[in-house]
Amino acid sequence: MSAVTIRDLALDFVGATTVRALDGVDLEIGVGSSLALVGESGSGKSTLASVLGRMQPRSASVVRGEIRVAGIDVLALGTSALRRYRRDQLAYIAQDPIGSLDPTMRIGRQLQLVLRSTGQDASTSRQRALLEAMQIENPDRVLPLYPHQISGGMAQRVAIALAMCRKPRLLIADEPTAALDSQVREEVVRLMFEQARSLGTTILWLSHDLPAVARWCDEVAVMYAGRVVERGRAADVLGAPVHPYSRALAATDPSRVRRGDRLASIPGSPPVLHGESAGCAFSARCPVSVAACATTRPQPTSARSSLCIRTDELLRRDSEQRDQDQEVTA
Repeated sequence: MSAVTIRDLALDFVGATTVRALDGVDLEIGVGSSLALVGESGSGKSTLASVLGRMQPRSASVVRGEIRVAGIDVLALGTSALRRYRRDQLAYIAQDPIGSLDPTMRIGRQLQLVLRSTGQDASTSRQRALLEAMQIENPDRVLPLYPHQISGGMAQRVAIALAMCRKPRLLIADEPTAALDSQVREEVVRLMFEQARSLGTTILWLSHDLPAVARWCDEVAVMYAGRVVERGRAADVLGAPVHPYSRALAATDPSRVRRGDRLASIPGSPPVLHGESAGCAFSARCPVSVAACATTRPQPTSARSSLCIRTDELLRRDSEQRDQDQEVTA
């Protein structure tokens, strides 16, 4: 059973020129599972997250495709149904924890309003319990404070409490630890995943932190130029990537580099598309591209769902290399 189903979603930003931000996204996320969306800036991750809540800017135009969340046809919702969908099904955790809270309201008041909107107990004891669940010490001191009076780590814990108290079906976390010190990142991520798992909430996590993704997420989807170019179990995609872009991205992970080695980088920059890509959008930067890559639009192949016309060939080459390595060490 799927919590999220996206089929062939294409979206343009229309202005002086038309820019294709999503170029046929296909993605499915199981109920109660966690999937990380990774890729360079400009790959379409945040655009995809915004359109899941129909919160894309007015300049954005959905060209084609389908989005279903908990069985709801998101793109077909009217105004009142869209409000209910956002309230009852979705929760967002943003990059900037303090900026995501209302600066004019005390923490307790914000918790009270969210609880009341869903018909829950909004008492001070319930607010206190929510903060205690986020491991915030002395919640009675925190409830009367304004967002600017608390640290970024504490603000993100409050944001998680605000998001999860509504028991959403889908939690979208957009780089929730990017603005935090390294010391508190792991704790905040742990609390987020514990809360989601206790409620059976599905997580879509947008992240650049590949080691953290490998530790916490069930699956990974790699985005490039508005498409999901590879998707699979986190251990597979990050440990033994197939698509050339996934391999290049994994090679930039500092945790993989031995002391004294130079950190790899991906040459060039992501393309700016003005319509559907005729071929593979990564071909100009790809070290294994052939002439057909620029003109053949790839479709998912093999169990790893890799958008590369050379997927089977690359897998065979990997298998042969492993066999040779085993012969050498035997």
